[in-house]
Amino acid sequence: MNNTFKTSIGGQALIEGVMMKGPSKTAIAVRKPNGEIELKINKNFSIADKFPIFNLPILRGAIKLIEAMVIGLKAMTYSASFWDDDEGTSLSNKEIFLTLSLSVAMAIVFFILLPNLIASGLQKFTDSIFALNLLEGILRIVVFFIYLVYISKIDDIYRVFQYHGSEHKSIHCYEHGDELTVENVQKYPCEHPRCGTSFLFMVLAISIVVLSFFGWPNPILRVLIRILMFPVIAGIAYEINRWIGKSDSALSKLLRRPGLYIQKIATVKEPDPDQIEVAIASLKAVLPREGENDRWM
Repeated sequence: MNNTFKTSIGGQALIEGVMMKGPSKTAIAVRKPNGEIELKINKNFSIADKFPIFNLPILRGAIKLIEAMVIGLKAMTYSASFWDDDEGTSLSNKEIFLTLSLSVAMAIVFFILLPNLIASGLQKFTDSIFALNLLEGILRIVVFFIYLVYISKIDDIYRVFQYHGSEHKSIHCYEHGDELTVENVQKYPCEHPRCGTSFLFMVLAISIVVLSFFGWPNPILRVLIRILMFPVIAGIAYEINRWIGKSDSALSKLLRRPGLYIQKIATVKEPDPDQIEVAIASLKAVLPREGENDRWM
């Protein structure tokens, strides 16, 4: 326990698998239908490596989010291919773009248009710009929470959330300096403060404050502002989550609670030993080698 530290290694749950991203490599481990674990390892690349300007605060958060979406979709497609009739199927760049576009469009409808429309209907009760933005933000968080709880009841998604739990447990085990075995990993909690769920909640919370500066213009302009400001909001949320991840202050612990609660209720489930084994395989493949650093900065 004296070896406890915070790692920058993070991951994503997949279809019967786990993706882990380390200092220099990203690994995808998938439990195939025959019971074997397939491991795929790629070298990390970011546009920020080529254009250092994207390492600046705020900008880096927006870029990391876009890259995470693209990499995550590719990893999810790869893991699903082992369970499709046509094994080895993968999406083309065009299909990835279309899938991401559809996902963004659905997010705009459910997390921007719907809350804004409901809040607009209550405008007759108040003319306070902050109150309207606060109400819209609360509605956005409620929609987000209901959505997560609903999909967690779907059998296939429930298994993905079990793999999410195995990802967190294995990282906890690694951060505490314990040997990465199934027995050791099982001892740790499913929730983790540096989780993407917590980041998404922070995005929703920060949007309440940021959007209040733009007033309450006509509906078309309101939607346009919310879409254009999303990268800025995501960048701010990233910087706050970055600080929360490395701080043990009372304030950081308080700010962690909503994300941890959402994880507990919806997005992480207790994994079985086989799922933990997959997470361990993925994590071990990206552990830092000599000269590499995976400390949370």
